[in-house]
Amino acid sequence: MTVRIINSDVFKGLAELEDESVHAVVTSPPYWGLRDYGVEGQIGLEPTLGEHLETMVKVMREVRRVLRPDGTVWLNYGDCYATAVNDRSAADTKALGNDDRTFRDKPFSTTGPIYVADAEKGDRRGEKTNKQHTHAGQAIHTGRIAAGGTLKPKDLCMIPNRLAIALQDDGWWVRSEIIWHKPNPMPESIKDRPAVSHEKIWLLTKSRRYFYDATAVRTPAAESSIQRWAQDIENQEGSTRANGGRKTNGNMKAVGGPHKSDKQRGHSRRHAGFNDRWDKMSKEEQQASRANLRNVWTIPTKPFSEAHFATFPPDLIEPCIKAGCPQGGLVLDTFGGAGTTALVADRLGRDAVLIELNPEYCELAERRISGDAPMFTDVETTAVPA
Repeated sequence: MTVRIINSDVFKGLAELEDESVHAVVTSPPYWGLRDYGVEGQIGLEPTLGEHLETMVKVMREVRRVLRPDGTVWLNYGDCYATAVNDRSAADTKALGNDDRTFRDKPFSTTGPIYVADAEKGDRRGEKTNKQHTHAGQAIHTGRIAAGGTLKPKDLCMIPNRLAIALQDDGWWVRSEIIWHKPNPMPESIKDRPAVSHEKIWLLTKSRRYFYDATAVRTPAAESSIQRWAQDIENQEGSTRANGGRKTNGNMKAVGGPHKSDKQRGHSRRHAGFNDRWDKMSKEEQQASRANLRNVWTIPTKPFSEAHFATFPPDLIEPCIKAGCPQGGLVLDTFGGAGTTALVADRLGRDAVLIELNPEYCELAERRISGDAPMFTDVETTAVPA
């Protein structure tokens, strides 16, 4: 498989890609006001939340251009609390040796009015917006309409939801809100609210119909479901009654009050019969017996010693690629970071493109991906002139 790493800002990197060439996008943009990574042109340091949302809408318009009509976008974004500046830089965070994604390290204050990026001077509430039209004549916003409120200290900013609504207003289909539940979140010292243990992933599409392989991401059936299927098989194959050989419904056996040992023996027989039947099923039948992927994913975070920023756990990316990108397709990460998206895509038989502004991260990603499959992966890094 091939991995292309483009060292540039996201807009120039996307300009390098052809229209409708990408099957799936799996990405996590820099969160607004989280910290300063010390790279000129970085996203996430816009002075107001409205301007950050407008920047992300513009990024996603370019993503829409390169995405195939049947493509999918899996956009991870964690929320934060409005707070004042603490002046901690990325270098300071790296020196501490951790990155906990609890959103306490603010390079500037995130409190204050929620301004709109394109509002006229003197009209910062955003009543006026410019519009353009899709090919179907549907009007879409080119600017954000402000919520009209103010982020107060300790307010939950609701950025993931605001971003999803902004993208929906701009023409995207919001198909699913996925909760990434972290069973091992970093501890918080707060005493007046529950601790944060999740982030969100939005499944977005540019068309009503799109590629989604539900079979590839079916989950193991619960024990209760297996017992129910075993009972169904027993009912179908049937044990006969003494009064004429008609099949029982499985529940009538309990009417006579069998001993506990009889129940246990019956349970074992049902499981043995189910296992025999399961082994005889085709792959398609077995897959059809599994459960559909739910929208709450319990996946632990995993530290990566070479990066001071938080990285995707590979297990979080895998279902996105399996469901959203066909075999041999192309996966894009617009904010490549340490290259985990490309790493997982390569393992799953997909090509990948990473766009990353920081040249150090590009080197890290190339080294990491090449080391994972040195004999089978072609990794190329190119820098786009500023």
